[in-house]
Amino acid sequence: MHPAIRVQNLGKSYRLGVTHAGSLRDLVNRSAARLFSRKQSSRHDRHPGDSARTDHDGLFWALRDVSFEIAPGEVVGVIGKNGAGKSTLLKVMSRITLPDEGRAEMRGRVASLLEVGTGFHPELTGRENIFLNGAILGMTKSEIRRRFDEIVAFSEIDRFIDTPAKRYSSGMYVRLAFAVAAHLDPEILIVDEVLAVGDLDFQVKCFKKIKAVATGGKTVLLVSHNIAAVQQLCKRAILLANGSVYATGCVENVLRHYVATSTLEGQIGGPQGSRPKWAAPWINSIRMTTSTGVLTSTFQLGDDLGIEFDFQQPECKAISRPVMGVVIKNATGAVVGAVNTRMSAQTTFRSSAQAGTFHCRLIAPPLLQGTYMADVWLGDGAENIDCIEDAIDFQILPSDVYGTGRVPFAEMGCIFLNALWEFNDNAAGSGTSL
Repeated sequence: MHPAIRVQNLGKSYRLGVTHAGSLRDLVNRSAARLFSRKQSSRHDRHPGDSARTDHDGLFWALRDVSFEIAPGEVVGVIGKNGAGKSTLLKVMSRITLPDEGRAEMRGRVASLLEVGTGFHPELTGRENIFLNGAILGMTKSEIRRRFDEIVAFSEIDRFIDTPAKRYSSGMYVRLAFAVAAHLDPEILIVDEVLAVGDLDFQVKCFKKIKAVATGGKTVLLVSHNIAAVQQLCKRAILLANGSVYATGCVENVLRHYVATSTLEGQIGGPQGSRPKWAAPWINSIRMTTSTGVLTSTFQLGDDLGIEFDFQQPECKAISRPVMGVVIKNATGAVVGAVNTRMSAQTTFRSSAQAGTFHCRLIAPPLLQGTYMADVWLGDGAENIDCIEDAIDFQILPSDVYGTGRVPFAEMGCIFLNALWEFNDNAAGSGTSL
């Protein structure tokens, strides 16, 4: 059987600092230099995780020596950190950009969901945009007519279908755009981060739609930072690192590689996120750790979570009663839970400190698989000093937390619940604990 997708020694480079094509002579000179550099380097001498992605000619290799095959009807996830080359790979495979090395072959009709809403025009109505966007995505006029009612029903904006898109809210715009893209009928579907659009209810709806396509015999290549979604939809995964294939195989094995590389991270030199206007910049680094102190941003369902931050006041102002607070939010920004030392600590931290480190260990928080964010707060007793919102993000991976061989699924909410069950057989007159 021929593979539905075959990628062989694929490479894509960009010239750093160049924003225009330049003269014909420049183009010829660059092409000659690139050809010479290829002859001088051997693909087999590079480690797949090699971070040397810029060569002596000033070329940055977004992809280098990427090879894999996908069988017809197979659903494969592509994972990796930001900048690993995932989106570049899908753009090359979707013929949006041309490779500099190697080739990508697809057998069958290909549809790409790379950027939801590409091709929508704000002056056109929703009805007109369905036909415009459908044509851009490769649907014929008759196909669009046949699926029109399904698209409108899925988007849930039928009341506004004849209203210009410029009057839509961002949520309505995204709903209609995804609805069009989701009703393609390809043999090969290439998907890039479209499972996080719209509100929570619509995200669940999108997930179910992609799952229906994935289980319907189509060949699917899915890029997502939602590791739980990849694990539910895919049996095989590809891990990209520094533009190359770092690992490939069954999802569980590839996720272990991903977790291993993630444990090398977890500390950031300067906090990300944002501060309220009242906050003074005392907190200068934040990290997450396992229960044994290993830096990581990826945890198994049911693991303890460690959150730490360092603070320092350069103006010699001391804290007399240091207080730490943590707020956990889900991927949509909704608060899942919060805790602080004033409320839960058995002792009050009393120390005249100008600098220090706070450690918080959340004991087996009942968070279901998915992406979460943490806010951190520093205070002096009841006085607010510093707060960083969305300071650090982390992933919870699925696991057999109940010990039954059945892994909870993401649609069950944000938390998993432990319970004791009892069944009374009225006919037998006895009670039985399960």
